Amino acid sequence: MVKLGMKMAAVAVVATCLAGPVLAGNCAPRETVVEQLAADYGESRRSIGLAARGSVIEIFASQETGTWTITVTDTRGIACLVAAGRAFEAVDEALPASGDDA
Repeated sequence: MVKLGMKMAAVAVVATCLAGPVLAGNCAPRETVVEQLAADYGESRRSIGLAARGSVIEIFASQETGTWTITVTDTRGIACLVAAGRAFEAVDEALPASGDDA
């Protein structure tokens, strides 16, 4: 529980500074970040997408512990923590039918 609290504190700092310069203490080569998420939290990549300026957004999660982490990796391969939490649940929702006010 203490590890998760420390992780959340680090993520909060990164999230508040996301628009600014990269913080070296919360960013590392992507390979290092992925290895750490797997070793410390049992998380693996669950989804991926492209963002502005060629950045890659990834969501890592653990079905066993329910923890999740969102990272942003820049074009140099440096990944930064953006957010993290608990109670991960994978969903696959369909779009509402056209004309529905859902």
